[in-house]
Amino acid sequence: MNSDSSSNAAAAGIVGVIVLVEFLFIAAVVAFTIWVYWRIFTKAGYNGALSLLNLVPGFGPIICMCILGFGRWPIEDALAASGGRLPTPGSPPAAPPPGSSVMPQ
Repeated sequence: MNSDSSSNAAAAGIVGVIVLVEFLFIAAVVAFTIWVYWRIFTKAGYNGALSLLNLVPGFGPIICMCILGFGRWPIEDALAASGGRLPTPGSPPAAPPPGSSVMPQ
């Protein structure tokens, strides 16, 4: 009888460890997904917190993909407003007009 209870306890311990490892793996995948979507939303000009929609079971990732796939990205509006010019990497920022202060008042 004692060996039965000890083998049951060992089996329960093994199952507990497996469940814990599975939970940690799923949590890491969810955290990585949120981080990736945060970066995508930020680069598209949206608020990165929209990536938290992925936490809604079932429909969250679909909503995120629809926003990114069919929505008008704010970065496109900024690009259109600047006349389609992107700053070249490594170029210095444009100088302020003469007589203006670079410090906020």
